Amino acid sequence: MRHSRFLLILMMIHPWFSIPLLGRSTIKRFLPATILIGCVVKINNITAKKRNWWKFYNSIHPKISGDIFILGPYLILSLWSLKLTYGKPLLYIITNAISHILFAFSGMKLLKRLGIVSLVQMKPIHMLAVEGIRVI
Repeated sequence: MRHSRFLLILMMIHPWFSIPLLGRSTIKRFLPATILIGCVVKINNITAKKRNWWKFYNSIHPKISGDIFILGPYLILSLWSLKLTYGKPLLYIITNAISHILFAFSGMKLLKRLGIVSLVQMKPIHMLAVEGIRVI
């Protein structure tokens, strides 16, 4: 798609507008866990790149990897998820499972249609299994 770089930038920046709604104490409380989640996802993306699991068609800049996507929606959604499910581990697991299912099947189809990323050596069910292992 012609505007995929612009959409990628928009998807990275847009979630950050919800930060003021989280509150300073929430950010202080959950930022370490969110950074850990981001690091695990980054390691997963390094493995995915080596094994050609998925391919980013565009990036924000030619010298920046497409998996910079982690800094946008993934990081902020992790903060929100941790805030909204704090003290309710079963709710956290259910919420996480639903979000991973939606992303693996619907989200990846949408991102492929937008020309941002597509699965290469992996099917959505395999991606869900990798994400499930990461959650545990």
